[in-house]
Amino acid sequence: MAALSGGEICIKYLMFAFNLVFWLTGTAVFAIGLWLKVDPQTKNLFEGPDSSYVFYTGAYILIGAGALMMVVGFLGCCGAIQESPWMLGLFFFFLLIIFTVEVAAGIWGFSNQNKVVEDFSNFYIQTYNEYEKTGDENLKKTLQLIQTQLNCCGRKGMVEETNKDSCPEVDTADQLTIKSCPEAIDKVFDSKLLIIGGVGITVGVVMVSVQLLHDKHSSSFHLFLSWRGGKKYH
Repeated sequence: MAALSGGEICIKYLMFAFNLVFWLTGTAVFAIGLWLKVDPQTKNLFEGPDSSYVFYTGAYILIGAGALMMVVGFLGCCGAIQESPWMLGLFFFFLLIIFTVEVAAGIWGFSNQNKVVEDFSNFYIQTYNEYEKTGDENLKKTLQLIQTQLNCCGRKGMVEETNKDSCPEVDTADQLTIKSCPEAIDKVFDSKLLIIGGVGITVGVVMVSVQLLHDKHSSSFHLFLSWRGGKKYH
C-alpha cells in the first residue's frame, strides 16, 4: 500500500477543514429553522388559516437543508480522516443532491418572484388588519418583527400611519424615511431575490467544480477508484 504524498496529506486535511466548516454551517441553518418554528415571536406565522406558505415552507426548508448539510459535513470529515471510500462516495452523492437543490431554488426564485412578493404582502396586510380588529399581542409581535427587519411602518408609512405602536422607534427627523411595508417588501424582493437566486446557482456550480477538482487531484479520487476495485487506499 502506498503512503500519501505530502500534497495529498495537505489536501486531505484541507478537505477535513472545509467539511468541518460545512457541518458547523449546517448546524447553524438547522438551528435557525427550529428557532423560527418554535420561537413565540415567530411561530404564530405558521398558525391560522391566513398563514403564509412562504414562511411555513421556508422554515422546513431551512431545517431540512441544515440536516442534510450536517450529514454531508460529517461524511466528508470522517471520510477524509479515515480515508473511507464508502463515506466519500456518499459524501459526493449528497453533494450532488445539494447542488441540484441549489440550482432548483435559484430557478424557482427567478420564476416565482412576483408570487413570493404578492404572497408576503398579502400576509402582512392580513396580519395588520387582524391586529387592528383584535389587538392580539402575538399579531403585534409578528408585525414588530417584520417592520423592524424591513424598517417600515404599516400600510401607509410612518408619516401617514395613525397606528404606530408596532412600528420601529425612530427620531422624528427620521420618520420621513420610513416607508410603507408593502412598498418595502416589494423593494427588498426586487433587489434581493434575483441576487439570492443567482448566488444559489453559482454556489452550486462552484461546489461541484471544486469537488471534481478534488476527485482528480486528491486522495478522495484514489479512494473512490480503490472502492470500485474492492481495495482500501492508504
